[in-house]
Amino acid sequence: MKKRFIKTLKWLHRWPSLIVAVFLICWSISGVVLNHRYTFSSFDVNRKHLAKEYQYENWNNAPLKGSCVIGNDSVLVYGNMGIWLSNPEFTNFTDFNNGFSKGIDHRKIYKVLKSTNGTILAGTLFGLYTFDVEYNQWLKIQILDDEERIVGLTQKENTIYVMSRSSLFIAKDESELIFSKINVPAYKGYDNKIGLFKTLWVIHSGEIYGQIGKLIVDFVALVFVFLTITGLIYFFVPGVIKRRRKKSKDNSRVKKINKFSIKWHNKLGIYLVPILIITALTGIFLRPPLLIAIANSKVSKIPYTTLADPNPWYDKFRDILYDEELERFLIGTVEGIYFSEDNFQSELIRPTKQVPISVMGINVLEKKGRGEYLVGSFYGLYRWMPDYNYVEDYINKTTNIFIDRAGPPLGKFMSAGYIFKDDGNEFHIDYNFGAFSINHRNQFSVMPENIISSSPMSLWNFALEVHTARFFKFLFGDFYILILPLVGLLILTILITGFIVWLKLFIRRR
Repeated sequence: MKKRFIKTLKWLHRWPSLIVAVFLICWSISGVVLNHRYTFSSFDVNRKHLAKEYQYENWNNAPLKGSCVIGNDSVLVYGNMGIWLSNPEFTNFTDFNNGFSKGIDHRKIYKVLKSTNGTILAGTLFGLYTFDVEYNQWLKIQILDDEERIVGLTQKENTIYVMSRSSLFIAKDESELIFSKINVPAYKGYDNKIGLFKTLWVIHSGEIYGQIGKLIVDFVALVFVFLTITGLIYFFVPGVIKRRRKKSKDNSRVKKINKFSIKWHNKLGIYLVPILIITALTGIFLRPPLLIAIANSKVSKIPYTTLADPNPWYDKFRDILYDEELERFLIGTVEGIYFSEDNFQSELIRPTKQVPISVMGINVLEKKGRGEYLVGSFYGLYRWMPDYNYVEDYINKTTNIFIDRAGPPLGKFMSAGYIFKDDGNEFHIDYNFGAFSINHRNQFSVMPENIISSSPMSLWNFALEVHTARFFKFLFGDFYILILPLVGLLILTILITGFIVWLKLFIRRR
């Protein structure tokens, strides 16, 4: 009975490994790239070499996020494609990215703002920039903060507000642009907890212990690659030796390679099995369908980690808007939208009626009228009047809104951006469908070839597609969503059965 049990464990350790080998190597290498975005930011992948769903067509795949009027006949359009100068009709597009570093990631733009004195600012993935008219290029403005990602810009009177994912900075004089950090108070009822999704995310990436933690997980990724290769060697070498023996060839070198592979496969696999299991286990919960089980869960912050940051808004900010009419700030976060009516002097106010916001954050936050706003995320685009507890699906023009929190964090329409023209026409930029008119007047301009050819996919985004298994959709169709949880469970099975077999053999030898 014991022999049959061990034989079964060996089979479970051996044969599933052939299935997961390619996926595990791809995920390990892509994971290293994801952990070091800035390091790999100058490398891009030509979209021509990718599957059809990665090609730009009618502004799909989120190249365009918004626009900013800078003159009577000049409008800047921006997004993941960088910044382009256009006219009010959006029929001509001229490259406006001079000054940004090489790589499409350096042209990932969250917000463009023209201040009252004419200064043009851009919040990007890698910092805050201002446009120098004299030199006709973007110049970086240094802000004292560990995180460079600038997700929001707004202005109140003569003061510029700059928002990163965790902090808020102000420059009291828009002419000098000298920034200082201000403390944003928590909202009433803040419980000092954090999302379980975020907790598992930083554990999986190693970010939970900062840069050192990331390097440890990088090492774990390389160990996964080593274990995969040595396991394949151990699987195929006996057959190679047998064939070479029949041909009377020397097998001493092959045997040495096999011996080395077995020795270090066992040593690294056994010594590192706890962290290998943690890495695999946390990974399968970061994508649907298992993500659904944890998406709305909150847990206590883990002490002595990056999560234990006293800042109540750590990695929660996504956008900011100042409403001049009502003299209040709107703070867009991953947990909802909050108000500050006293310039951040007291606790933020959370309106009772909230807009559905996907766990992936806010992509649109615009003022539409007095006390009326447009809020867009991958749950759709909504017209929101918080003072009247009113929320309307702005695409379908209905207040009958149902969000299945037990399903994927995606809606029928996935809002990636919003464009308003002077003639009153409004365009929704949908991640899947691209640009279409909300009020059914005119169609948006065709995405020009000069923007398409200048907008490759960053190596980081390509690695993300591989790491989340979306890259394999061209092979498996919509069933690709099951690759990560199923292969993840197989990896856990391989690790656990390998440890048990080794333990049984170790006890027998002792």
